[in-house]
Amino acid sequence: MRIPPMKAIIAFESVARTKSVNRAAEELGLTPSAVSHQISNLEAAIGQPLFFRQGRGLVLTPVGEQYLRDVTGALADLGRATERASSRSDVEILRVHSSPSFGLMWLLPRLAAFQQDHSDIRLNVSCSYEEVSFTSGFYDIDVRYGHAHWRDVQIKTLRNERIAPLAAPAYLERHPVSSPADLLAHRLIRSETPLVQWQQWFARFGVEHMHASFDFAFDRSYMSLETAALGLGVALESSLLASVMIAQGRLVPVFGEDRALEVAGHHIVLPPQNADLPRVSRFLAWVDQQLQQA
Repeated sequence: MRIPPMKAIIAFESVARTKSVNRAAEELGLTPSAVSHQISNLEAAIGQPLFFRQGRGLVLTPVGEQYLRDVTGALADLGRATERASSRSDVEILRVHSSPSFGLMWLLPRLAAFQQDHSDIRLNVSCSYEEVSFTSGFYDIDVRYGHAHWRDVQIKTLRNERIAPLAAPAYLERHPVSSPADLLAHRLIRSETPLVQWQQWFARFGVEHMHASFDFAFDRSYMSLETAALGLGVALESSLLASVMIAQGRLVPVFGEDRALEVAGHHIVLPPQNADLPRVSRFLAWVDQQLQQA
């Protein structure tokens, strides 16, 4: 059987990922009718429908789901082959996508250490709160935050992450804290990001009626942590993200580890076919080493 035109396969992948002909058309720089035409040609070549309509969107048929899995690996292989052909033979390129807070607060301060240990790997990092698709073969791994509910990928959860009240040493000198209930009279910083929020934390440690107001509220962890480091209040945040600030003495835990709640918040996600790539396995081993040193 003849291989369908690559432009039809790429159009199919884009529509399958975005679940929209219009969004795929914007992504590919084509008209919606041109994308629809490519999908029709592909379905004619295969001899079976790949999508059916559900409301205003498109849903893959069972044949379409299987075809997407098959072409995903092929497109990834083509991407890697092109990258190898166009790169220096002595340099590997590791493409990492990350949530902004992890990229800025955990990964960026450690880039020099990675470069020193792995000078033959060029690290390309992109940050956003979008969950990237691996179908194009562009990204090797994605660092995601949240509950690990993703399908068809390998998930490596970063260990020893805790949510705890954190503050600048100078703030605690001015405003001593001896118990969780004391914090109700303090300046609290709210972040929308952590898997454990203030109300849950207070309830966990016996403060059932939280009536505290928030002096600051942010939708990014790096903003709440920086605000706490400036001495403007107490943040309930990830010890993993704050590890560099804690090592520098800019932040300290308000209480001991018995008042910290362990979470599985950050995860390295990758497609199964990437697990055996040397650059990926070396990066994962390096991450483990860094976490052990923390």
